[in-house]
Amino acid sequence: MRLVLATRNPHKVREFAQLLAGHEVVPLPDDVELPPETGETFAENALGKARAAAAATGMAAIADDSGIEAAALGGAPGVRSARYAGEDATDEENLAKLLREVPADGDRRVAYVCALAYVDPDGRERLFEGRCEGELAHEPRGEGGFGYDPAFLPADLPDGRTMAELAPEEKDAISHRGRAARALLAWLDGGAP
Repeated sequence: MRLVLATRNPHKVREFAQLLAGHEVVPLPDDVELPPETGETFAENALGKARAAAAATGMAAIADDSGIEAAALGGAPGVRSARYAGEDATDEENLAKLLREVPADGDRRVAYVCALAYVDPDGRERLFEGRCEGELAHEPRGEGGFGYDPAFLPADLPDGRTMAELAPEEKDAISHRGRAARALLAWLDGGAP
């Protein structure tokens, strides 16, 4: 199946192309405008983007909204993860702010959360969610991944490596996006839509 991915993030295009092997994941055409991420939940934001992409392209579309939730911050940054340090903040600036705000000697539990929406031109919609629990490292480590990966210590691999220190296959096996994508893949390969 051919799926348009409603994102401008090249990291996500590569990641979903790998995660959804057997299906063709195509990037969003440049002329398609996505709605702003103003929802209060990851699901609201993902559905809004997938609906816009399906309507504009006439193709089945997928979109995710994901982020990190810190227990010590009541779930922040949450849906504001990409803009945590400001509207045009870099990954490094967002991560630095999170590392400053989570107490060094306090609750370091974090979770990556992903809502992955599927919308086709006929209006059929499905939502898949994935979650990865872990702890926030005190300092960033590793060259792989993006976003908060250099300080995310996944609970699934208690060997002390951050997400940014994992091989792509290791990360995909446990990540929030990997889990949501596998649920979508099982649904697509099970005869849907």
